[in-house]
Amino acid sequence: MTMPGAQADGGEGPLAIICGGGSLPHAVAKAVTARGRAVILFALRGFADPEQMAGYPHHWMGLGKYGAYRRLFRQHGCRDVVFIGSVIRPSLRHSEFDWATLMLVPRLLAMFRGGDDHLLSGLLRIWEQDGFRVLGAHEVAPEITVPEGCLGCFKPSERDRRDILRGMEVIAAIGPFDVGQAVVVANNHVLAVEGIEGTDQMLVRIADLRKAKKIRAPDGIGVLVKAPKPHQDRRIDLPSIGPQTIDGIVAARLAGIAVVAGETVIADAARVAEAADRAGVFVVGLPASGRRGVPT
Repeated sequence: MTMPGAQADGGEGPLAIICGGGSLPHAVAKAVTARGRAVILFALRGFADPEQMAGYPHHWMGLGKYGAYRRLFRQHGCRDVVFIGSVIRPSLRHSEFDWATLMLVPRLLAMFRGGDDHLLSGLLRIWEQDGFRVLGAHEVAPEITVPEGCLGCFKPSERDRRDILRGMEVIAAIGPFDVGQAVVVANNHVLAVEGIEGTDQMLVRIADLRKAKKIRAPDGIGVLVKAPKPHQDRRIDLPSIGPQTIDGIVAARLAGIAVVAGETVIADAARVAEAADRAGVFVVGLPASGRRGVPT
């Protein structure tokens, strides 16, 4: 563990941040400490980026070590916890468990028999039953969410707006099946639905289909639409975008990205807006209320 100088916590105790991959864990830690609250980072081995942990007190942890998490949380006085960053769904068969996790295996087996929201909601209940409070990253660091409106200079066309609305309808329709949080729609035609591969690989699939001339829509037509599942627990696994999403949009030759404002986390909004403007694509945050309107 690395421990720099003590930080104020506003009387709430340090915030525990369980960190997956990407830059979002660092963004959350920076925002929370700027508000005067101390943080302790719990970096997941095999996922978290060591550079993102620099400058903050942190522990390196395995996924199957619930007893160690619980002990360290209590040792540091952490009541509140945030989960943030990318993690590939683990295999129980190839995981190493401590004793506390072994005691949970029957419950874990039931949680794994379903989609990601079913699994993650079950995991949150375990933490809560042990007296911890799980908070959403958007609750402790609202500035990391996409704002309403267009991030850059480009705006969706009327055709794009229709594709966005169709995409939102598709996500709402598949939500009860706990499938995915993203779709690609072009000319009212659903080209792809996000599966276990994630958004970036879905965009690679669209790019490959373009190269194989299996997509009839011309280049520059089509929208990536991302939104939480209708009944998803908003405290964990919110949709996210970052500069790499713009790269995927460009490779897939789409017109832009539409996400739900306040319910989508963004890695480095300024870089995303700059990259979108350079590429000539739009990034738009949709109103969370009703999700029907598309800003003009």
